[in-house]
Amino acid sequence: MLDLKQIQMAVTMIAKEKKIPEEKIIDIIEAALKTAYKKDYGNKDEEVNVKLDFENEAIEISLEKTVVKEVENEYTEISLEEAEGFEEWDVIEIDVTDEVMSEENAASFGRIASQAARQVIIQKIADSEKEKIYDLFEGREGEVVNMKVELVEWGKVIFDYNGNQVVLPKSEQSSKDVYTPGIRFSLYVAEVSKTETGAPRVILSRKRAELVSALFAEQVSEIGEGVISIDNIVRQPGLKTKILVSTTYDEIDPVGTLIGQKGMRVKSIMDEIGWEKIDIIPNGNPELVLKKALSPANVIKVDANEEELEADVYILPSDRAKAVGKNGMNVNLASKLTGYKISIIDLDVPANDEDEWEEKKEEA
Repeated sequence: MLDLKQIQMAVTMIAKEKKIPEEKIIDIIEAALKTAYKKDYGNKDEEVNVKLDFENEAIEISLEKTVVKEVENEYTEISLEEAEGFEEWDVIEIDVTDEVMSEENAASFGRIASQAARQVIIQKIADSEKEKIYDLFEGREGEVVNMKVELVEWGKVIFDYNGNQVVLPKSEQSSKDVYTPGIRFSLYVAEVSKTETGAPRVILSRKRAELVSALFAEQVSEIGEGVISIDNIVRQPGLKTKILVSTTYDEIDPVGTLIGQKGMRVKSIMDEIGWEKIDIIPNGNPELVLKKALSPANVIKVDANEEELEADVYILPSDRAKAVGKNGMNVNLASKLTGYKISIIDLDVPANDEDEWEEKKEEA
């Protein structure tokens, strides 16, 4: 038999734990029972209605059929002769509860229905939770939200957000973050959308470059006011970020504004992203931008081809490691930031010959 008392207890528990209305869970179970009936007792064409009555511990199962003169599909139609008292094209309900719940069928239907309900409930609850998360973040793309780590399991980090569980997948985590239950992090709302099938899709991130620019926008009011613009930002999560900034106001220093008094603004953001290094570069003359983009290397000369977006950058051999960076990270970030293909060229100057170094600098 279908144990309605147990089902009701499960509904109450799931509703409380997952913060889903009981009515929605009941709808899910009724849909599962419809599927079970069609699969084992009826036909896929049938219109089945299932109603659970927990108060009276009863279940009602009925079929909808259209009244016609001549039946072509016995699963969806009933003849005028059988449907006594009705007119053609009326839609009537035929109660099949006694047949399904008879002594002969009840045990079998109960078992099949319970299995179907369990599978559908698991899937539908997951779908409901996705919908709920979608509703929480709809219209908030580009924002930063602060959340507390609730649980870490199998590479996933589960955050608590106003009593809701939000998952940060491995693919959106920063390698330098240490996710410990109870610790708070800022996450970037990268995407809130629905797929072609209508499935909700919410992507939060700790590794995208936009997280850093969004954090600066929170800290620096001049960005929101349009006084300072972040023209480009590139990032190697956990290691380094490079930002290109500009302003149309001569009296404003965009780099200094982002750094803040005594470096307080940039330090607070570095603290938020695990003390990742941040290079802030003023936009303008391409040669100057390229020089600063290769920081911390000391660039002697830049030959930039603005049409081909290619640049030869001259440095001392002793600065090559700084210019290139570990695994090419620094030059790659500089290239992505500026849009230039960068070739680093060593100047043949002994690193310990200060006089010759100064002479070559002047010539360059």
